[in-house]
Amino acid sequence: MKTSSKEDFRSHCAVNYGVEIFGDRWSLLIIRDIVFVGKKTYGQFLKSEEGIASNVLASRLAFLEGQGVLLKSPNPDDKRKDFYTLTEKGLDLIPIVLNIVLWSAQHDPKSYVRKLDAFVTRLSQNPTLVSEELKALVRNGGCLFPESKE
Repeated sequence: MKTSSKEDFRSHCAVNYGVEIFGDRWSLLIIRDIVFVGKKTYGQFLKSEEGIASNVLASRLAFLEGQGVLLKSPNPDDKRKDFYTLTEKGLDLIPIVLNIVLWSAQHDPKSYVRKLDAFVTRLSQNPTLVSEELKALVRNGGCLFPESKE
């Protein structure tokens, strides 16, 4: 797959740049899966409840890797599988994902996050601190809800 370079973008508007990198639902859901439940492999991403098609997943992983958002490395336990982790550029998307979480908690009456009152309260009161803590956790191989990993 050909990855986009900055010259391939429709414009150099700051909003357009972001939308072209992470503006489709699958890119943000891949990032969510890494940050919130610690998914790292193609097979784990494929099991997400939204039901991403295998060809779309492969394309999005390759695109995000090509854009420097993800780093692909061999699984130390099984060289036939790859691990995907967030780069520093990818970690910088965590505050955006957390803002989407807050927005959804406010506007989606069926949002899962509504059951996490303490987390939502802490996030709304100090989003920068929560973002930095979560970035450090993910940078070190952790995730927010490790028991949820499939």
